[in-house]
Amino acid sequence: MPHPARPSAEDVVDQPLRVQLEAFLDEHRAALDACLDGLSEQQVRTRLVASSTTLLGLVKHATFVERVWFDEAVTARSRQELGIEAGPEESFELSEADTIAGVREAHRRACEASRRAVADLDLDDLLPGNRRGPLPLRWVYLHVLRELAQHCGHADVLREQLVHPRVDERVDG
Repeated sequence: MPHPARPSAEDVVDQPLRVQLEAFLDEHRAALDACLDGLSEQQVRTRLVASSTTLLGLVKHATFVERVWFDEAVTARSRQELGIEAGPEESFELSEADTIAGVREAHRRACEASRRAVADLDLDDLLPGNRRGPLPLRWVYLHVLRELAQHCGHADVLREQLVHPRVDERVDG
């Protein structure tokens, strides 16, 4: 099912801050989703670093991030009530049932739910459901953008390792 085209960051230079923040968030959401393009189920589950981070795990974790910041923070419902992991470490863990299609669809649904959850809020509205106490939506947008940018960088490196494995060219001497 086609998804509506969203404006790029370049398209919103002269737009209000809210529109700019949402464009940047959507670009990073899409970039993280795209890290799975053209790869096999085995590749996206491959651990290439000491941690349990994988490409599929990064997208699964991004779904958790959406639910924490745009569901838990907005509604003040507990993670248990929302049916999500207690902490971020667990959100990277993959089950046998996790597939590219399933994780992508869960991420897309979470992003759409996030947009709906804050559609009627202003940037300065306080979100009540965070352990730090009420936080303005503006801060939440910036925090999620920071987290997505970090994970997009991780995904770039992991994908490069999968698509272009390094040939060790040590020079002896």
